Amino acid sequence: MSFFTLGHRGVMGVEPENTVRSFVRAEREGLDGIELDLHLSKDGALVVMHDATVDRTTDGTGAIGDLTLDELRTLDAGRGERVPVFEEVLAAVSDQLPVQAEIKDVRAARVLAGVLRERRLLGRVSVLSFHDDALREIHALLPEARTVLVAGRTGGDLVERARAVGSRLVSLELGKLCLDTVEECRAAGIEVMAWTVNTPRELALARALGLVGAVTDLPGTKRMVRAATGANPGDGGPGRGVATAPRHRNW
Repeated sequence: MSFFTLGHRGVMGVEPENTVRSFVRAEREGLDGIELDLHLSKDGALVVMHDATVDRTTDGTGAIGDLTLDELRTLDAGRGERVPVFEEVLAAVSDQLPVQAEIKDVRAARVLAGVLRERRLLGRVSVLSFHDDALREIHALLPEARTVLVAGRTGGDLVERARAVGSRLVSLELGKLCLDTVEECRAAGIEVMAWTVNTPRELALARALGLVGAVTDLPGTKRMVRAATGANPGDGGPGRGVATAPRHRNW
């Protein structure tokens, strides 16, 4: 069974997270896709950053929603990298590289839907979120969009929530997953991926549970998957030099 790997905020274990440098490295290392986070700036730009504030990952302070894009551009996001917007990340990597865009700020849902529609990105970009309201809005605006429900818990309403937002894939914390949850989802036609897989032990657990993929912080994880599955390094796409999983219908 194929097992896809997505670069978590690029490859945040070795590069400044959610920067162009990090996403380019993730692609260069042969990961099957990238995952990024979205907030809205004060002037409505789709800012790629995990936290609601810039304090942890830049040399600035304050809430993203209180800063204009020009103000955000003055900040150092690590190793001289600037805070990118969604469109810049897409332009920096191959137009064939799958992207999971996680809505952190519910207000970003409508803006993201517009970008996906105008730029015809529905075949490449999946939308994920912890916020059911954001995914419902995406599903209402773009019924054909692939949505991924991210959940911090694995309660009995997981399948119901996924169905309500149109998701056929859920992303769950690996350490909180059990086989019963995976089987319940699969019986409902919903597949499961995990965050975060960085070690051989975590990969072994993910594969034992029958997960379809995972996000990873580290550039070597795709090679680890290849070694575990016995895949041929020559199976990768042109210029990759590594094996890549076929693009999954839900991610």
